[in-house]
Formats: sequence, C-alpha cells, structure tokens
Amino acid sequence: MDQRSQSEVVGGSTEGTLSVRDAVYKLLREFGMTTVFGNPGSTELPLFMNFPEDFRYVLGLQECVVVGMADGYAQTTHNAAFVNLHSAAGVGHAMGNIFTAYRNQTPLVITAGQQARSILPFDPFLGSTQAAELPRPYVKWSVEPARAEDVPLAIARAYYIAMMPPRGPVLVSIPSDDWEAQTSPVDARIVSRNLRADPDLIAQVARTLDGAKAPAFVVGAAVDRDRAWSEVVRLAELHNARVYVAPMSGRCSFPEDHRLWNGFLPPMRERIVDRLAAHDVVFAIGAPAFTYHVEGRGPHLPSGTELVQLTDDVQVAARAPLGTSVISSIRLGLQDLLEVSAPPAREAPPSYQRPPRVPEPHPDSRLPVSWVLQTLNDLRTRDSIVVEEAPSARPVMHGHLPIFESETFYTMCSGGLGYGLPAAVGVAMGKPGTKVIALIGDGSAMYAIQAIWSAAQLGLPVAVVILKNRRYGALHEFAQIFGYRPDEPVPGTDLPDLDFVKLAAAQGVQGLHAETAEQFRQALSQALEADRPMLVEVEIA
Repeated sequence: MDQRSQSEVVGGSTEGTLSVRDAVYKLLREFGMTTVFGNPGSTELPLFMNFPEDFRYVLGLQECVVVGMADGYAQTTHNAAFVNLHSAAGVGHAMGNIFTAYRNQTPLVITAGQQARSILPFDPFLGSTQAAELPRPYVKWSVEPARAEDVPLAIARAYYIAMMPPRGPVLVSIPSDDWEAQTSPVDARIVSRNLRADPDLIAQVARTLDGAKAPAFVVGAAVDRDRAWSEVVRLAELHNARVYVAPMSGRCSFPEDHRLWNGFLPPMRERIVDRLAAHDVVFAIGAPAFTYHVEGRGPHLPSGTELVQLTDDVQVAARAPLGTSVISSIRLGLQDLLEVSAPPAREAPPSYQRPPRVPEPHPDSRLPVSWVLQTLNDLRTRDSIVVEEAPSARPVMHGHLPIFESETFYTMCSGGLGYGLPAAVGVAMGKPGTKVIALIGDGSAMYAIQAIWSAAQLGLPVAVVILKNRRYGALHEFAQIFGYRPDEPVPGTDLPDLDFVKLAAAQGVQGLHAETAEQFRQALSQALEADRPMLVEVEIA
C-alpha cells in the first residue's frame, strides 16, 4: 500500500482534500455557525472528534429543548443555527419544535446521525429508515447524501435553502462513517436572499391604499423577522391607518403604545369581519389573510372591503382567499411603497382604549393574571424581551403587557407547547446583556422544563415566571366552543402537585414562590435584577 492510500484509509488529508469532518467545520465557520446545539448519541460522536477550539457545544437535555434553544438563537442573530440530533428517536423527540421552527420561519440547519452505511442494508439498531422522509413536511428540504464526499455540499445547499425567504429548517442525515472520508473543500458562496416586487404591482398597491377612505393595516410576524419595524410605522403614519395585529402572530411588529395601534385580531372569521367593518381597504403585511383557529362561516372580509397583501411566502400568497398578493421582502416592499405612495390627508382614527388598570388584589385572594401581567409590565424595562408560552393568559396579556420595541417579543406561531422555555435560553444567548423574561404556563413548562438546566449552565440572566393555575387553562376556555358548560369538568386537564421551586433547585436554579401581591412584587423584582437565571412560581386565580 503506497503512502497516499494509507492516508486515505486512516482519514488523513491528502493534497487538495480534507476529511468530511474538517470540510464541514470549515464551511460552518465561513457561514458564521460556530455554535452547535445538540444532545449527542452514538451515531453523532465521530463529528466531534478534535472539536475545534473556536466552536462551542450547547447541550440540551432533550431534543425538543435543543431545537427550541436553536430557534430562539437563530431568530435573534438573524442567521441559521446549527443543530445536531440523534437518528430516528432523536429527530422524533425534536419534531414538535421542528414543526414550530417551520411555522416560525426560523432558519435551522439540522444534522441527524445515521448508522454506518455498511450496515444500513441490515436494518441496524438505531438506524433511521428513510431518514430524509422522517421530518417532512415540516422542513424546507431534507436529504441523506448518496456519497460521504457529498456531505459538505449538502450542508452548503441546506444553509442556502434555510436562509432564503420564507426561511425555515432543513435536515441532513449523515451516516457515522462519513466523517472520516476524504472530500474536496467547499467554499461558502454569496447567494441573494432578497426578493423585490414588480414595480407595477407596488404602484397598483399604492394606488389602492391612496384611494382608500379608511385603510387598515394587519401586521404579522414577518415584519419583525425582516427588520421592517420602522418602515411599517412610517407607512402607517403616512396613511393614518389603524394597525391591527394578525391572529396568532409570533412576533410584535408594531409598537403597542402608538396612536395608530388598534389591538389584536381574533382567529375567528366572523369576529375578524366585525373588527374590520369600518375599513374599505385592508393591507395584510407579512401575515396570512387570515389564520383561523376555529371553524367559521361567511365572507373573509366585510362586504365591499378590498384586500391587498405583501408577503415573502409564496404559499401564503397562494392560499389567500381574495385580493391582490405581492411577493417581496417585507422591508424592501415597504420601502418601495414609501417611495410612490401619496395619500390625501386623512383624519387620525380614534385611539385604541386599553383595559383599565387592575386594582391591588385582596391579601386573602388568589392573584388575577391581569394584575400579575400588569405588575410585570410596571417592573420590567421597556427593552427587556418577553418570550411567552402561556396560552390561557395570552388574551389578558394583550391588554396588560404591551410590547413597545422591535425584537422584544417571541412566541410560537405553531401552537405547539414546549417551545417557550428553551427559546428563552436561545434568545438570551443571542442577545447577551439583555434581560429575557420567560412567561410560561405551568402546563407548558412541563413540556421542556429541562431547559432551565441549560440556562443555569450558561449563566444566562433569564427570569422565568410560571403562571400556576394548576390546569391546562386554555382547554377549559376552548371547550366552551364545542358546547361544554363553563362549570363542566374537562377530563385530563387538572395539574395538581407540581412544585416548580423544587424542580428549579434540582437543576441549579433558585426558585421563589409567590401567593400574595407583595410576595410576587418582591420575587419578580429580585428575578429581574439578577444576573443569573431565577424562577418565580406565582399562584394565579
């Protein structure tokens, strides 16, 4: 055996080639993805031999935690996050948050370990049958490369696809013996990520908006994702248009103390029509038209109201039930509209009326969630970040916990639980020095409670507020839509005997319990001032 073939056998580099492992690390470094989120299994171990000193490995104690952390990190850094999962079982554990990342349009490059190619024909232990099919349809692209030397090219393609609008997760399944194979290095390329609309269509939308008597804007998560906050504010002010938040939006896309802000649309067809009845033109910006949660009847808009839509998602444009849809980067599309739109002077619409402040609760009574959220709003700084997963409290939050600035609110666009706690950890990693508040229901918390261990290990200043109503509260409210009486029991929804202070302590995080107004104020103040993770468990009515 000559010297060259010996080098190939042991995985050493020959002239002009690298091991697949080294080629992938080189590529990830060029993409700015030197943080690896993972929960390792046997088939992943070859990836981490000679782990580079300029990379860091962030451990999650369950795969859904891993993907949730990566989602929060990717959203705040505006770059794809790199995730490493175990084969079939690990991807299965992660699927809930992969689904959420898909709905959130979060760019993730997910690699999944696979058994060695040589034993795949024998259906080996821990092998993933049809590995590329497992995560579909909730990834933009999925592949197991035909040859080991194609792995770097597959990861490069995955990155470009993940980052192109609408962004989202992708998956590459990699057999464990691929990492030592020799391959040619792959260089990162510049690939355009911005779509710009046809100028004629932009001019048509501008004419429609300019000719409206009472336009309404409906803003969705894509506004904040595309960093188009200031553009949408300027266009709304130019038109004196009322601004509504699209149903089930995962981001805040307009300041909720602005004179034109007009609240949240419900995910119900008839109620949306009622809310928009005063408007002759509705402009959906970075949002579907519309997201529904329950069955409805009748028209999607009031009679005589025209719909125009600006979206970076061809699927959202294709399924709009009516109107004109323009496909474009949200930020670039709004900039183009600002250039050509020239509306007549309009009177300012009436200001939105927030619910009145909640009085101090009686010392002997359970704390109303409205008062708890009002107090959180009083004590937090304006630029602190709220990551929310408390479905039963969300309607109350809309009235008592306003969001004021771009990139200071995150929740899941999917409705899948187990996202909020790990996402708060990832957001804190991506926004160092910023106070992150995880506002989590007690039922939601138990889907991914292990995430607070990662926060403790990383020393992140996350204040975790657990709203403890001892049940799946959202289901009690939702049951009435299906005919349950308000006082009728809903089987399987009670959550007695959970102790979050002890659960926190077991993972290295200080926890505080609050039942009275004074206890909550003191505990919350302590958590907001801490430079490490702290948990506040608050008993609510």
